[in-house]
Amino acid sequence: MIPVLRFTTYYKSVIWGGERIARYKGLPSLGSDIGESWELSPMPGHESVVAEGPFKGETLNALVARFPEEILGKRVNDKWHGKFPLLVKFIDSNDDLSIQVHPDDRLAKKRHDSLGKTEMWYSLDPQPGAYLYAGFNKKMDPATFRRMIEENTIVDALGKFDVEKGDLFYLPAGSVHAIGRGNLVVEIQEASDITYRIYDYDRRDSEGNPRELHVDQSIDAVNYDDIAGDKKNIKADKGEEKTLVDCEYFKTAVRDINQKAHIDLSSLDSFSIIIGIGGSLTLTSHDGKITPLPQGQTLLIPACIPSVEIGGNGQILTVHL
Repeated sequence: MIPVLRFTTYYKSVIWGGERIARYKGLPSLGSDIGESWELSPMPGHESVVAEGPFKGETLNALVARFPEEILGKRVNDKWHGKFPLLVKFIDSNDDLSIQVHPDDRLAKKRHDSLGKTEMWYSLDPQPGAYLYAGFNKKMDPATFRRMIEENTIVDALGKFDVEKGDLFYLPAGSVHAIGRGNLVVEIQEASDITYRIYDYDRRDSEGNPRELHVDQSIDAVNYDDIAGDKKNIKADKGEEKTLVDCEYFKTAVRDINQKAHIDLSSLDSFSIIIGIGGSLTLTSHDGKITPLPQGQTLLIPACIPSVEIGGNGQILTVHL
């Protein structure tokens, strides 16, 4: 039986990053430019590594290769051909991120031999005035899209949303989007790092060079019918669970934990991911092993574990396929 797995975190320094991820996790400062923490990643070069227990030091990919059905589940293993299909991150935007789009599976496979990137954001702790861009705010076509990029006016064509805690944004591949300054979100996405950067406010890197844009690649990746984006505010309370996203790539819910909750996983035939987003909780697997689940912690529950119990008071996100 593969136990509940906790992994070391990869912290990514970027020009738009800040210090809030460390504070959210209750850690000492990690620096002033940490924009992302990769919580669960199969990406080459940044694979998650088991942090403790009998498999300490093994990468996620190596473990999945050894125990594909035990970790992924037979259904998921068959569909994704033995590959872990998701990437989970926390993102802190101390400044605006670039305007970008991700290709769908078909285009990503053709160009990059990669998965595409459908994703979601769930807002954890936005600062006053925080905003996000998602979709267009008016009818768009490729020629107008290119012209507005060249004129540095593409931001004017995007749906702009003020953000509150508990806001959900679902971003299918092809949706033009950007995280604006002042946000702390958890991002759940297909396991892909293919991003077409469309506009970056003429910012320069640490050596004074403009960051690379991918305008030509983006033209046929964009969904020009994506008007106004998809924002919902979904919060759970008093022991509730509420579905956030149910799509072919992931199923995500937010759950309020009030003292104790039993979670039956036996019928999923899928791994589960549990992310602590508030309070101080503990997870007990069916064999009695207890794993702390503080705010900012991410755990992988292998498909072979039939149930877990979560105690304490707080909130979690749950993810499975």
